[in-house]
Amino acid sequence: MLFTYVAIDNTNAERDGTVEASSIDAAITAVQKRGYTIMSIDPVTDKKNLFNLKIGFFEGVSNKEIVILSRQIATLFQAHVSPLRIFRLLSAEMENPHLLNILNKIVEDLQGGSSISRALAAHPTVFSVFYVNLVRSGEESGSLEKSFNYLADYLDRSYEIISKARNALIYPAFVIAVFFSVMGLMLTMVIPKIAKILTDSGQELPIYTKIVIGLSNFLVHYIGFIFIFLSVGIIMLWSFIKTPVGKRAYDEFMLSIPYMGTLRRKLVLTKLCDNLSTMLSNGVSIVQAIEVTSDVVDDSVYKEILDAALADVKAGRSFADSLSEYPEIPGILTQMVKVGEETGSLSEIMGTLAVFYRREVNNAVDTLIGLIEPVMIVLLGLGVGVLLASVLMPIYSMTSNF
Repeated sequence: MLFTYVAIDNTNAERDGTVEASSIDAAITAVQKRGYTIMSIDPVTDKKNLFNLKIGFFEGVSNKEIVILSRQIATLFQAHVSPLRIFRLLSAEMENPHLLNILNKIVEDLQGGSSISRALAAHPTVFSVFYVNLVRSGEESGSLEKSFNYLADYLDRSYEIISKARNALIYPAFVIAVFFSVMGLMLTMVIPKIAKILTDSGQELPIYTKIVIGLSNFLVHYIGFIFIFLSVGIIMLWSFIKTPVGKRAYDEFMLSIPYMGTLRRKLVLTKLCDNLSTMLSNGVSIVQAIEVTSDVVDDSVYKEILDAALADVKAGRSFADSLSEYPEIPGILTQMVKVGEETGSLSEIMGTLAVFYRREVNNAVDTLIGLIEPVMIVLLGLGVGVLLASVLMPIYSMTSNF
C-alpha cells in the first residue's frame, strides 16, 4: 500500500514523498527510520478516470530486469562497494521509471538506517519472499556478496528455463490464432456468397456442405452474441482463477493435461529443488527454506504438499517421509532427499535434482517443438481441406451437369 507523507528532517527543512508499507503504522516506522519527524501521512487512493488511468502492465518490472539488477548488485559487492553506493549507482543508470522509483526509495531507507532486506521487503511486487529471505540470511551470516551471487545465478537459471518454455508456445499460439481468424473471415464473408449460388441451383447438397453453410449462417447472424458470450466467459473464468478455489482447480487441470501437464510438473519441481538448494546452501534452515519455497512455488497443488511437509518437519518428521505420501512427488526425488538428510548433504542433493529436472524440461520443450509443427500442419491441412471440399465438390457437380 502506498502512503504520502509530509515531514521535517534534522535541519528543520520540510520533506514530502511516498513510502510503500503494509499498514499506516509500518509506513510511520519507515519514515521515522529516515530520521524525519512526521507532520502528516495519508494513504494514496487511485482516482481513475478516462483521462487519468494507471495501467499496471506498463509500470511493472520484468524478470529480465531483476536478473540484470541482481547480477549488477553481485558484481558491485564483489568489488567491495558499500550497499548505499551500490543502489545509488544502479538508480543513476536505471531506465525503467518504476524500478528507478523503487531504487530511490531503497536508497532513502538505507540512509535512514534500514537493512537491505527490510528495504527490499517494502517492494514485494518486485522482490519476492525468496529474494528477501536470502538477502536477510546473507546479512545475518555476513556474506551478502555470496547471497547476491546465489540470487543472480538462481534468477539466471529460472529466467532461462521459463523463457524457453514460454517461447516454445508462442509460435503455435500465433499460427492457431491466424488460422481461426482466416477461417472466421471465410465463414462470414466468402461462404455466404457461395452458399447462395449453391442453394439457388436447386441441387441436393452433401451433408458436410450443409454443415459448413449452417455454421456460416450461425456465425453471420449471431457473431455479436458469440463475441459478448466469449468476452463474459473469459472475464468470469479469469475472475474465478484469481480466487483460491479457482487457482486450485486451474492448477489441477493444467497438471492433468497430457504431455503439457508433465512439462508443467517438471517446471514446478525444477523451481522447488532449485529454491531449496539455493536457500540451504546459503545457510537457511530447512524449516524456513520449505516455508519460503511454499510461498514462491506458484502452484496450489505443490504449495499444499509443501505446507503439509512443513508441518510434519516442525513436528519432528523427516522431509523425505512426508513427501513420500504424495503421488505428485516422484519416487526418485523422495529417495534422493532421504539420502541427503541421512548424509547431511541435502543442499547438494537438491542442486543435483534441480540440474536433472532442468535437463528434463529442456528435453521436453525440444520434443514439444519438434512435434508441434507436423501436428499443426496436419490439423490445419484437414481444416482447410474440409472447407474447400464442402464448397468445391458441389460446384464441380453443378458444372458437370451443364
